[in-house]
Amino acid sequence: MPRNQQIVLDNRPQGEAVASNFKLVATDTPPLQDGQVLVRHHYLSLDPYMRGRMNDSKSYAASQPLGEVMIGGTAGEVVESRHPKYAVGDKVVGMGGWQEYSVVDGNAPGMLRKVDTTHVPLSHYLGAVGMPGVTAWYGLVKIIAPKEGDTVVVSAATGAVGSAFAALAKARGCRAVGIAGGADKCKYAVEELGFDACIDYKEHSDVKAMSKALKEACPNGIYGYFENAGGWIMDAVMLLINRMKVEGFIVSEHMEVWPDALKELGTLVGTGKLRPRETIAQGIAAAPEAFLGLLKGKNFGKQLVKLI
Repeated sequence: MPRNQQIVLDNRPQGEAVASNFKLVATDTPPLQDGQVLVRHHYLSLDPYMRGRMNDSKSYAASQPLGEVMIGGTAGEVVESRHPKYAVGDKVVGMGGWQEYSVVDGNAPGMLRKVDTTHVPLSHYLGAVGMPGVTAWYGLVKIIAPKEGDTVVVSAATGAVGSAFAALAKARGCRAVGIAGGADKCKYAVEELGFDACIDYKEHSDVKAMSKALKEACPNGIYGYFENAGGWIMDAVMLLINRMKVEGFIVSEHMEVWPDALKELGTLVGTGKLRPRETIAQGIAAAPEAFLGLLKGKNFGKQLVKLI
């Protein structure tokens, strides 16, 4: 069985997360039992929710235990199988964590999913055609539920959730307005992702300036806002809303919508209507710094770590 490099949470952040909160370790992969599958991870997903898990505090999800492999989505390939449903060479996605290999119970519901990479690259199953894409789909379709012609706004517009949100909104005939940091990201949002307008929060860097820019970009008001950033950006959006309903959700609690959402997202990617960008760090040891960069907005599009 192969040697497996892993990143574990070594200690909890005191304030801002730092690289020394993590530790790189190596261990032998255990032999497979009946019903288990050995997956070689090709890509590891880095996502903002992971920061909250690092704290030892009550939240919508359990805290990341100290000394254990960091939680995270993975996409890879079956390299050994003792389960009839999975064959060597199958491309799969799951929650393998920050490590090069994972041993997965093939009978556990929702732990592993086979994917077709004919028209959709494997890495996109961790972004546009994965959890972030379904997050955008659920928020837009099930909560905001706009009609054709309505204006919807999303912050972190060029990230994995925001880019999918734009394609889904345009497919429904909505006016889509993004908020992103920097001229390059805003240019990409309009020219590649199909946003009708994108506001640079670095240029409009306070509540008053952002609110003014939003009024110009949204002459008919804002029907729905998908919140990815918080802070003063959210404050600026709230100034434009007369009657308001605020609703949060956890996408893993709505597995019933995943098939429909993934089908639409896969079609959007396969037909070129959704062209997601990726920022890729190389090698398991690069994961902590790439994650810290994600928290500071240094990534452009979906942040991944390539492990092969």
